[in-house]
Amino acid sequence: MTSAIEQICKNDLAKLPSGIRDSFLKRVGAENADAVFTEKLPKTPVIYLGAGTCGLAAGAGITLDAIKKYLAEKNVAAEIVEVGCVGFCAMEPIVDIRLPGKNRVSFKKVTADTVPALFDAVFADKIPQDMLLGQYRETHEKWDAAYIDEHPFFVKQSKHVLVNCGVINPVDIHEYIARGGYTAMLKAIHTMTPEDVCDSVEKSGLRGRGGGGFPTGKKWKLARNTNAEQKYLICNADEGDPGAFMDRAVIEGDPHRLIEGMAIAAYGIHATKAYVYIRAEYPLAIKNLKIAIAQATSMGLLGKNIYDSGFDLEIIIKMGAGAFVCGEETALMNSIEGKRGMPRPRPPYPAVRGLFGKPSIINNVETLANVPEIISRGHEWFSSIGTRGSKGTKVFALSGKIKYTGLVEVPMGVKIREIIYDIGGGIENDYDFKGVQIGGPSGGCIPKSHMDIEIDYESLKTVGAMMGSGGLVVMDEKTCMVDIARFFMNFIQSESCGKCTPCREGTSHMLRMLEEITSGKVANPNGYLEKLEALSKVVKAASLCGLGQTAPNPILSSLHWFRHEYEAHINERKCPAGVCKALMAYSINQSKCVGCTLCARNCPVGAITGEVKKPHEIDAKKCVSCGNCEKVCRFGAVEVK
Repeated sequence: MTSAIEQICKNDLAKLPSGIRDSFLKRVGAENADAVFTEKLPKTPVIYLGAGTCGLAAGAGITLDAIKKYLAEKNVAAEIVEVGCVGFCAMEPIVDIRLPGKNRVSFKKVTADTVPALFDAVFADKIPQDMLLGQYRETHEKWDAAYIDEHPFFVKQSKHVLVNCGVINPVDIHEYIARGGYTAMLKAIHTMTPEDVCDSVEKSGLRGRGGGGFPTGKKWKLARNTNAEQKYLICNADEGDPGAFMDRAVIEGDPHRLIEGMAIAAYGIHATKAYVYIRAEYPLAIKNLKIAIAQATSMGLLGKNIYDSGFDLEIIIKMGAGAFVCGEETALMNSIEGKRGMPRPRPPYPAVRGLFGKPSIINNVETLANVPEIISRGHEWFSSIGTRGSKGTKVFALSGKIKYTGLVEVPMGVKIREIIYDIGGGIENDYDFKGVQIGGPSGGCIPKSHMDIEIDYESLKTVGAMMGSGGLVVMDEKTCMVDIARFFMNFIQSESCGKCTPCREGTSHMLRMLEEITSGKVANPNGYLEKLEALSKVVKAASLCGLGQTAPNPILSSLHWFRHEYEAHINERKCPAGVCKALMAYSINQSKCVGCTLCARNCPVGAITGEVKKPHEIDAKKCVSCGNCEKVCRFGAVEVK
């Protein structure tokens, strides 16, 4: 936590009614406000292991066992803390070591076999430079090492939502409080009216981070101004977009931040019950969230009459079955109610009649995670970040053909080029950049010609894309844009709830047409793309919910920017990127073939013939374009056109 935030939190705590402040301090185990934020220096080494889902997938569990074994064999007394993802997924497993009196230092790709050498070096006050990510900016003795925030992956980031992820123990409420946690909530319920809270969020310019970017404060006011005995707050943590993992990382690494944001939002709209709708495929996030809710409840931060404010709040976790359509807010509410997850017609909107027929506000994880700092620092601070119409920062999940995959948090207005080349390190294998799919299936593709566009809600619309949840899937020169559209359409079609005809039937027909294009089976090329485009526009205009209305976006955007690839598939029966196997023609260069028979022996359909030590041939009629011959040929004799 920076000194500025620390001072703000101290001041907010000092302004609380003395009885409330004393009760909070007693529960925290501190004598005064200063003691809450005073760093407790460890007397033994502390080992921080990135044990989020990405870290575990990279082998963090095996690394943990190796660390425990090392400490036991060397008879070293040390504390091991499992933290969430710091964002640099490409460098997992990540291990931080903090020796007493020295700055915390972070290391990348720490596998079981590298643990002994790494720990031997650090305990001997040496830094293995080949594994170094950097040291943290702390006030203790410095290492002869660069700071982690100077690493190219982090230097252009501005962390607020992710500020604690990968840094604190996610299931220790005291660590969250020590970094200013829950002071914004106490400030809100004791020094602000619900109207003040909604006004502050509206003036900040915070917009929904999970879809179309509706102003958050304005949405809250709609529910607040609707008379009802019961109102609900819902956190949408369904996160079904391919390539999106922001919400999961926030809940795994900093669940208390979400709880605090939800509490402030619930207070602002007069809700006494809140739900977190989260997919069951996020077991670690669910586990940490359950622990955090129990901790907050035990400290009186959730429950009845929270700190004598008269404000009650219960948070309930509702696990979904992973249906993409349940990311749509009305389908989500149906699922919570125990019904099939299918969208409802609107109006009425959820803010007027939502869950169980009561006024309900639905925000996603990132939106709610922004709220505590807005209340702490003030709406002026938040609105000073970003662009004119898009305030604050945005978290993106960077994946695809990129050197450094992971989570990045940048100010609104940053350019696509900066994220891909400055933060992401450029394209994998140094291939040429072709485009980036932003916002998942509901988003659109941004081509190389527009990579200097500023990322905000309005700018993205000008190129046929949208912010969406924030997934960024990077594509290189060897990516087939028609195949990418087919991939997303296959996902969308299989996830369609089937309620409305335009989406149910339209996505099925669009998928069939894309499959015909990629397999070279278009019988009548004349007007084929025009039919595909027209069908896409009909589905977009006539579908019931937002998911159906945005389903054609991958087709429409790729058609707009990469129409020549579609035309090559249809008219020339050729895939320019060499991805669509059905359109590939394999032949053997007679001058290079030595007759080793390796290709013939690996052909699954017997399409290759020839005598030993004599040039072979491929029967085009039998060939299924599997590519085995090209893979096994050691002489470069197999050619693909």
